[in-house]
This record gives sequence, structure tokens and C-alpha cells, in this order.
Amino acid sequence: MNLTTKLLRSQLNVMKPFVEGCSLETTRKAQDKLGQLMASTQKHEVSYNDFTNGGCPYSLITPKDDITDGIILYLHGGGYTCGDISYAKGFGTVLSAKCGIKVLCVAYRLAPEDVFPAAVSDALYAYHYLISSGYHASQIILAGESAGGGLIYSLCLKLKELSEPMPAGLIAISPWTDLTLSGKSYKTNKRVDPSIVKETLKFYADCYIYGKDEDTEKKRTYPKTENNSKKDAENKSNPFASPLFADLTGMPPSLIFVGGDEIMLDDSVKLHEKLISSGARSTLTVTPHMWHAYVLYCLSENEGDFEKIRRFIKSTVPHQKKLRWMSLDNAAKIYPAARRRNWSNVFRLSATLNEEIDVSALKVALDVTVRRFPSIAVRLKAGAFWYYLEEIPHAPEIMEEKAYPLSRMFFDDIRKCAFRVIVYEKRIAVEFFHALTDGNGGFIFLKTLLAEYLYQKHGEKVPCVDGILDRLEEPLPEELEDSFLKYEGKVKAPRSSKSAFRLSGTYEQDGFRTDTTFILDAKEIHEKAKEKNVTVTAFMTAALILATSRIQSAQIHRQKKRKPVKIIVPVNLRKLFPSKTLRNFVLYCTPGIDQRLGDYTFDEICSIVYHTMQLEITQKNMSSIIASNVGDEKSVFVKLMPLFIKNFVMKMVFNSVGEKTSCFSFSNLGVASVPEEMKKYVERFDFVLGVQSCAPYNCGLITYNGKAYLNIIRNIKEPLLEASLYEVLRELDIHVTAESNIRKEK
Repeated sequence: MNLTTKLLRSQLNVMKPFVEGCSLETTRKAQDKLGQLMASTQKHEVSYNDFTNGGCPYSLITPKDDITDGIILYLHGGGYTCGDISYAKGFGTVLSAKCGIKVLCVAYRLAPEDVFPAAVSDALYAYHYLISSGYHASQIILAGESAGGGLIYSLCLKLKELSEPMPAGLIAISPWTDLTLSGKSYKTNKRVDPSIVKETLKFYADCYIYGKDEDTEKKRTYPKTENNSKKDAENKSNPFASPLFADLTGMPPSLIFVGGDEIMLDDSVKLHEKLISSGARSTLTVTPHMWHAYVLYCLSENEGDFEKIRRFIKSTVPHQKKLRWMSLDNAAKIYPAARRRNWSNVFRLSATLNEEIDVSALKVALDVTVRRFPSIAVRLKAGAFWYYLEEIPHAPEIMEEKAYPLSRMFFDDIRKCAFRVIVYEKRIAVEFFHALTDGNGGFIFLKTLLAEYLYQKHGEKVPCVDGILDRLEEPLPEELEDSFLKYEGKVKAPRSSKSAFRLSGTYEQDGFRTDTTFILDAKEIHEKAKEKNVTVTAFMTAALILATSRIQSAQIHRQKKRKPVKIIVPVNLRKLFPSKTLRNFVLYCTPGIDQRLGDYTFDEICSIVYHTMQLEITQKNMSSIIASNVGDEKSVFVKLMPLFIKNFVMKMVFNSVGEKTSCFSFSNLGVASVPEEMKKYVERFDFVLGVQSCAPYNCGLITYNGKAYLNIIRNIKEPLLEASLYEVLRELDIHVTAESNIRKEK
């Protein structure tokens, strides 16, 4: 039992004697306030349609992410005497938001003003309303807690009596099924139940069965009673009031939750046993040390109960909504085909906070966030002619960090979920299979996830600026488009290019990745780049080219034998074309030098890189490259080629050309901007590219809060590039702090 649960339990114990002495009117007001409090935690995740039907208030609650065609008819608790529509909407809101299903709440007539069987009649009327609204019985699930938990069985008994179709399933939370209060737990749990006493339940039962009697002097409502105990037991054991005494054959599948410490424990246990003996399906969860209707309190340690509810809904309501699917964008089509046994094209974005990560809060935040990103929260599926992406039905499990980032993402895992969320102490990392998105789209996902996490953890409302999306908005069509197809040029660009120098070393046999981070002063880098009249990206690219050229000079002494030193620099096309896509929309520029022509100074390299980028990174040039790439995809011959042949051909092309034209990639995501509400929690961001399939290095840069973080990842033992680059930066009078997960040799 965690601290929050212990505190809540102690508060219930303190309040228990006061609640016992309250009038019915006071109890009703308190219960309605409780409903409003419950609804407040999830009200932004749903919408409401309040109306009156058959003389009773109704509320149809619709989640922002409606993942099923089914609906829950929710009948609230309150001893048949308490609970208006505000109270009913409390847990109804939680059910709808957490389970992604519509919920119809009904404020049935209450005792003692309206006695048994008024509540049963109102529940039946509501059920008929759903049927008349077009729902089939197999799409309806009944749910209720306490008195409402008993009432859902009373409703089924009435349907059985009328020979009408039963609902798909029943979710009962601490159901009150025995108004005679005959269970042994009313005695054995008397001292440990912090929430309710037997005398209060008798008061409610008398109100429901016999109606009211008023004390005009004290201005309080009292129930009528039956002095004959035998007659009283007979009245209260009516199966439609106490379904525990009914013939339960033919009941729908049941999911029952009950607290191990509540006096009404036997109402659930005996009901479960009788359902099983009657041939019905029933699952009972008895949670030790918990009190009456504990599920309503949404305690983090009992989050598994909602997972059981979600699975129950999925198993009983066959009318699940079809998952969204989409074709791979033009850039992504090569990635599934190019995969190797020990390599997958994956990159990582991470945020380090100033506090330990609360995994339970992150789990809830992830569940909310994935609904906003249907092009990222996907799995890879194989069609007859192309791979495609299919939306995942729920968020993946959060993983623990390994000894190194970007461990192999197995293809079977990509077929289940093509991204993963990893937690280590204060760090949240998201690793994406590159077919889903590029670094820009991935960073929007990470920041939106962070915003939701801070809301779940601290109640912090982070504004939707700086690339943070409103988690409750429907995705814009532009976010899901393949912008390559939209901005294809009329003239195709040539593709010929010479092979580049390749770094080499002793490969790690177990796939270990060494990630070394150079931490640089962002202002210092900016000033140094300004001195050379180049951008920060061009400046750092030039430094990497110089460092790599020195490695080649040391390895290949004959100048004529040396190859060009070129680096792939991704280009965010959203800066050239008006696109809002969250999918891949990046092409590449490949600046470099040819060492056969002689040695180069740093100033010369800066000038070459700058002018190459100025020449190549234009709207017209990029649109012509897009035309070349899209043209292959549009070929009728290629379209009709079966997938297994396409994979073979694309893999051959990738192996012969794909990565041989450069030494490695250097991607700069630029300055990470976040709202002040988020900035006070986030200490740093990191961007790590996975190593290439046949080359041991890749580099990613991101700048945040005055620091530039350059992540250099390798899968060889020798730190060739790190050592050479460090030497170059020190020669340029740039201060470098380095940190690494370098493996200690045994």
C-alpha cells in the first residue's frame, strides 16, 4: 500500500463517524460533490451531452479517443438514496476517458421518495433507450458500483423475465447484492472497513424497500421499517432488490471488483460463486486492504484494474473500431527493405528532467499522447505490394534503459509497435523506427508527451506553443500527408556520386553502442561560426570533415589512394515548403572535400561546406531530387512488383549505393525551444542517431538552454572520430566537456 493510499485510508477512518451521523440531505450533497471531484480529473478528455429522458436526467459522455462502437450504461451507487447526475458523471467520466468508450449515465429515481422497484424500472427504460437509439444488445455493457453494482444484475433479471436480449457484459464494483445484510463479512470486517457501517446500509435498505417517514421537528427524513424480522428479510430478499437470491442462469459475463476489508465483501464473493455455479462466466478481483468501491478513487497502485476493464470491454464487445492505416511515405519505403539481421534504422530523442521520472504518471501521459499521433503510434504491416503502417490499439509498455542507447529493434517488435519509450532515473527517451518520422516530427512527439506528463504529474498546464500539440485536438490531415508527393518537381535530378572514405575499426561483437556526448557552449560555437561567416551547422560539419580527413591521412599515406571525405547533412524540407507533416520530410546535402587534391585548412573546408549547402539547399533543387525519388515509386512496373521482389531489389540498391557516398551523417535539430512552464522542469535534451548499417558512426546535435549537445555514437571499440574531433575543437579554442557510457574493459 503506497503513501497516497495510506493517507486516504486514514482520512476515511477519521471521517467515518461524522458520515454516520449525517442527515440524508447532507449525505446527498457530499456525494454529489465527490462526483464533481472525480469528473474534474478527466473532464478535458471527454465531451458531455446532458438531457432528460423518461423523467430522469441523462448524460452521454464521449471520449476524445472513441476506440469502440460499444457503449457502457452506467448506474451509480449511493444506497439507492443518494447521487444525482453530477455524481453519476464522476466515475462515468473516468470510465469513458480511460477506456475509450461512450458512457451513458442515468440519474434514476431515489429512495425514500421513490421506492423499489423504481430504480429497476428507470434502468430498464434507459436500456430500452439505447436499443431504440440503434445499439445492439451485444454492444452494451452495464457497469455500476455499490447499489448500482447490484442494480445492473436486477436489470438483467428483468430482461430475462421479459425474454429480451442480454447486454454483452457486466462490470460490478463492490456490488450491493444482499439487502438483508446476511454475509459473514458484515461482522468479520466490521472493525477494518474504513468507509461504511452496517447500520448505514440498513438505513438505505429500509428507505429503498419501505419509503420515508419524516420527523417534522428535527426536519430529518427517516425510513419506514418492518418490525417483523422474518417479513423484513422476505421483503428485502426479493431477487430484483437482492440479486444474490435470484436464479442467475443465463447472466452475461461478469467482471467484479471488491475490497478485501469492506463489510460487503461477501456480497461480491457469494455472487461470483453463484454465477459460476449457474454456468455464467465471472472474474472476481479481491484487492487486499482496500475498502468499499475503492476503484472509484483511481489510485495509481490499482491502475491495473482499469487495464482489466479495458481487456474485458475488448473481449465482450466485438464491435471494435477499425484501426487507421496509411502507406509509408516516399522516404520511408527503403527502411524496411534495407534492414539487416543486426541493424535497424532507429534514432533517439530524450529529455532529462530535474527530478526522478514517475513511471505511473508517464504511462497515463503516453496513453493520452499516442492518440494524438496516429502516424507515429503505429506498427509496420506487410501488404501484397508495399509495407504500410497500422495504428496500434493502445500505448506500448514503458521500458527500462539498457547499458547503451538504440539497441537493436527487432523486426518482430516493429510489427507490434515501431517506437519505444524508455525511462532511466530522470530521463525520458523515445526511440523511433525511421520509417515513422524524422527528427523534427519525433521532437514534436517528445515535447507533447512531456507536456502531458507534467500535467499528469504536477497539474502543470503547458501551452501548445513551440511545437507542442494540443493532445485533445484531432490530427490535421496535413500532419498525416506524404509531403514528398505534394512537392514533387517537374525535372528529375541526376544521382551519380562517388564513393566516400569509410571509417573502420574493431566491431563490438555483442552490438554494444558507445554514445559520447560533447557538451559545448552554444554562444561560443555561434560566435566561432559567425567569425567564419557560416552557420553553426556548416561550422560543425566542417569540423567533422577535418577530423575525418585526419583519420584518413593517418590510415592511408598515399594521397592518390585517398577517397573523398563527405558527410550527409539532413535538410528539413519544412523550411523550404509549407508543410505541417509529422512524417518524414527530409532530404540530404552531402558537402565534402577530395583529399586527392591536397590538404585543406579549416577555413577552406568551412567555405566549401557553406557554398555547397547554399547551392544545394534550394526549393528548386530539392524538388528535383524529390521528383527522382517519387518517379521510381510511380512506375507501373514497380507498383505491380510483389513485395518480396521489391525488398530484394531495394536492398541490393541500398547495399551498392545507399551509404557509400558519405562517411556518416551529421544531423542538427537546432535550438530546442519550449515554454517557460516546461523549461523549469527540463535540464537538457539529447538527439542520438543510430549507426549506419555498414559504417560505425553517426552524429546528432541539439542545443538547449545555452548548451549544445553533440552525441557521437559508434559500434566499434576504437574512439577514432571522438579523439580526432576533440583535437580539432581544441585547436579552434572551443571548450569541450565529454561524457560517455564507454565500456570498461575486463
